[in-house]
Amino acid sequence: MEDINPDNRLNFPATKRNRDFIGEVLSNYISPNSLFLEIASGSGEHGVFFQKKFPSIVWQTSDPELVHRKSINSWIKHEGLYSKMPEPLDLDVEMRPWPITKQLRSLIKGVVCINMIHISPWTCTKALFEESKYYLDQNNFLMLYGPFLQEKVQTSEGNLIFDQSLKLQNPLWGLRSIKNVNDIAFENGFKLDSVIDMPANNLSVIYRLK
Repeated sequence: MEDINPDNRLNFPATKRNRDFIGEVLSNYISPNSLFLEIASGSGEHGVFFQKKFPSIVWQTSDPELVHRKSINSWIKHEGLYSKMPEPLDLDVEMRPWPITKQLRSLIKGVVCINMIHISPWTCTKALFEESKYYLDQNNFLMLYGPFLQEKVQTSEGNLIFDQSLKLQNPLWGLRSIKNVNDIAFENGFKLDSVIDMPANNLSVIYRLK
């Protein structure tokens, strides 16, 4: 068991700003008595919030960074959810196959990825779809949340500045085009279910297997 010192809890300000809105979208897709896999869970603040919001489900967090997994465990302990939430998986989308047991695989009803694809190389987005398809069926979903570029929709000045700042940090980062993401999704047997406008020029994008 990784360190669960409460002092390991990280605080990502964006989480408190967007968790209620993301939760409202999820409420239309989440089924009771199911398990949902979150990719790149970061601090773990989203995970414990959704676990408390949807008490009939199990929210399985994951992250490749040890400092994040320590934070997730500390948040789980802080919120008194250790009897409900499993420990985060050490999961890097590009390290395949993912560390998903047969038992866990049989329980997954959805994959959720919040604010990852613009702060990771494009190869991570490809890996996300390529691997997720093995854990889902037509009744399940893959949800992406974050800022995107859209055809025929003017990108906000704030998102353009954000995109530039990301590319200065790492030339492999940056806002992704919905069209390009859709192309990867379609190549892997997914169809676009819905694109939902969110506050602060973000989107929730839902895919299902064909």
